[in-house]
Amino acid sequence: MRLGPEDVKKIAHLARLAVSDEDIAPLCKDLTNILQLVAEMGQADTSNVQPLAHPYDIEQPLRKDAITKSNERELLQSIAPDTQAGLYIVPQVIESE
Repeated sequence: MRLGPEDVKKIAHLARLAVSDEDIAPLCKDLTNILQLVAEMGQADTSNVQPLAHPYDIEQPLRKDAITKSNERELLQSIAPDTQAGLYIVPQVIESE
């Protein structure tokens, strides 16, 4: 299938893409090449290929559910400008009426 300038303009419009006139010719060539590649791939004989949900037929190992980091709350709050009852105090950014 060969795409012409009008086809590319229509595709660009449908995709809501702004395409300049000087980009139309290279896009025609590139999109035509992509469609030819897809057509070639569609001709591959896949009659003996079993469909797979995943390329590897193995179980994925699960990691041990263990705590790996210590609680650093006190350290982090010690360098904060202002804290109160375990919360960070920040300046008000939304004015109330």
